[in-house]
Amino acid sequence: MITAEVILAASEGANPLLPNWWEVLVTAVAFAVLLFVVKKFIAPAFEKSYTDRVEAIEGGIEKAEEAQAEANALLEQYKAQLMEARTEANSIRETAREEGAQILEDLKAKAAEESARITAQAQVQIESERVAAVNSLRTEVGTLATSLAGKIVGEALEDDARSNRVVERFLADLENQQNAGVSK
Repeated sequence: MITAEVILAASEGANPLLPNWWEVLVTAVAFAVLLFVVKKFIAPAFEKSYTDRVEAIEGGIEKAEEAQAEANALLEQYKAQLMEARTEANSIRETAREEGAQILEDLKAKAAEESARITAQAQVQIESERVAAVNSLRTEVGTLATSLAGKIVGEALEDDARSNRVVERFLADLENQQNAGVSK
């Protein structure tokens, strides 16, 4: 199974395991040209692309870090503002409570004053009505007492001075009896 060509090549003295030098030379030149083209044009393009990507990523990371730092600063600022607003709201609430308590105290004081005024006014009115009633009763009692005394004595007591004395004496006796009953 050895083919005829192998036998022919072996008889000529060429070793099939050794490469052909012209093929090696052409391959080496083609490889050198390809290596030159890759080093001159393709590698710099890849390197530039790689550098641009690295810069973009690093720039993006820096921008993200700056944005994160800014966001953290804003968050702290908002937290401070929120705390200040809560403190202010608590202060306003406390002030409102104090004002409400003061208003309530004022209203209670005004109500007490009004109640005292109404009570005093009512006492004055009651006293004036009592005095009017006493005077009215004195007049009526005086008239009745004079009429009654006139009927009992059998003569008319139409003399005003006399009838006034009788009425005054009768009323004084009534007051003395009433005062004596109250003091017991």
